[in-house]
Amino acid sequence: MSSSISSATPLSERSLEARPFLTFLWKEIRRFWKVRSQTVFSPLIQSTLYLLIFGVSLGKSVVMASGITYMEFLIPGLVMMSSLNNAFQNCAGSIVTSKFHGDIQDLKIIPLSDYQIVIGLGLGGIVRGFAVALVTFLTCEVFFYFTHDRILMVQNPMLLLLFLFLGSMAFGFLGVTTGFWAKGFEYVNAIGGFVLLPLLYLGGVFYSIETLHPSWQFVSKLNPLLYFVNGVRYAYLGESDVSWVTCLGVTFLTVFVFMVLSVMAYKRGSFHRW
Repeated sequence: MSSSISSATPLSERSLEARPFLTFLWKEIRRFWKVRSQTVFSPLIQSTLYLLIFGVSLGKSVVMASGITYMEFLIPGLVMMSSLNNAFQNCAGSIVTSKFHGDIQDLKIIPLSDYQIVIGLGLGGIVRGFAVALVTFLTCEVFFYFTHDRILMVQNPMLLLLFLFLGSMAFGFLGVTTGFWAKGFEYVNAIGGFVLLPLLYLGGVFYSIETLHPSWQFVSKLNPLLYFVNGVRYAYLGESDVSWVTCLGVTFLTVFVFMVLSVMAYKRGSFHRW
């Protein structure tokens, strides 16, 4: 009897320690899910427009060197782009909104370490990124079926999930960094419009870097998003412009760098209402 009690005690203590973190994570998930028509389903409009303009209208006149159709080339990039963008927006928007409402100070008193808070915010971004990626994936599959009379099969589902998870985590941490640095919503919009969006568009979502001049290929390879997108493309199609091993290595490195930056931003960022 005594041995069973002693063995149960550490388990109950661990569950009590995990409860604040899980509560904090659940709060982040509920925050964006309450307005899911804006946070999850609204990106459908953007993805649908990309598919109509590039995949359906222009895709018929674009011939890929590898023999795949342009829509097959486009879909993996759209899925990854939706996931990254929404993970970033979720984390940055959560922090800036808390600053606006004046409850950002609560992060200083909850029983969580700096790393737990940052990881909790990042996981909230991952959940939203995955939700949007799933909706985008289903939309793309419907478009592909009606235009090609077949389903676009994913060659490596586990690798696809891994790249989506790591990509969403990296840009969730980038959103945390931006949120604590930003003094208002316009700062978040500036980072999204002048930094994130160009990197996404120049990350090989809409074109293959093999079509570029060698000097521009070198510049493109300095963009970490190129490896995020090509990792997902390899998982989808079994081929990409960059080796999937290289993509995975760069993705892990980017996650680590952005996590360190987010912890530094949390420790040094502003917790005052503006």
